Amino acid sequence: MGPSRILLLHGAATTGAVWNHVAGILRDLPDAPEVINPDRPSTGDVVSEIAWLAPMAENALVVGVGGGAALCLALAASEVQIAGGLAHEPAAGRLVPELLAPLVTAYARGGARALAAAAYGDSWDSSMLGDTDAVGRDVTMFRTLEPVPARDGQGPVLVTVGSLSPPVRHRAAETLSSITGYDVATLPGARHFVHREKPALFAEWIVAMLAGIRSEA
Repeated sequence: MGPSRILLLHGAATTGAVWNHVAGILRDLPDAPEVINPDRPSTGDVVSEIAWLAPMAENALVVGVGGGAALCLALAASEVQIAGGLAHEPAAGRLVPELLAPLVTAYARGGARALAAAAYGDSWDSSMLGDTDAVGRDVTMFRTLEPVPARDGQGPVLVTVGSLSPPVRHRAAETLSSITGYDVATLPGARHFVHREKPALFAEWIVAMLAGIRSEA
């Protein structure tokens, strides 16, 4: 049977709508499972966030970018049984503090819009921003959220990084791999904001992971 759904998790300064292009591609696939891209509550507390996501994440292929990817890894380490995880350039908390430092500085100087510009570049616009207060709560949570290995029995987890992303994101992915044992793959021609800039490419990787999980089911 494989995963019962694909759960797409957004990061800071965006909403679930940031996934609309990827979600549309996935929903058009033959035999596609349910695809959901909710607006996270952005509680600022990882325990509360995981509890809110748990019913949707159960037996799901969980996919995230940035902060959403960090929550994907947190779900893999939790008691929630996920079918698999695809985490693109996850926040690494205290493991790689230099990864989030420029974003924290941008937020302190210019608020949510400055953080988004630093994280996502010119492809981001203010229509993607939801609750501005949620950004501060997300920053607090992701600065301290430290990825750990998946719980025994979880589905496969893959960490990806864009070939065009700066060196610090590649270092962060390799550091995560050395600590958690997750495989790392490089997405050609991609940057951090892959789900908006290269939705077809990212959808291909999601589909490939879905097929792999189904073949093992």
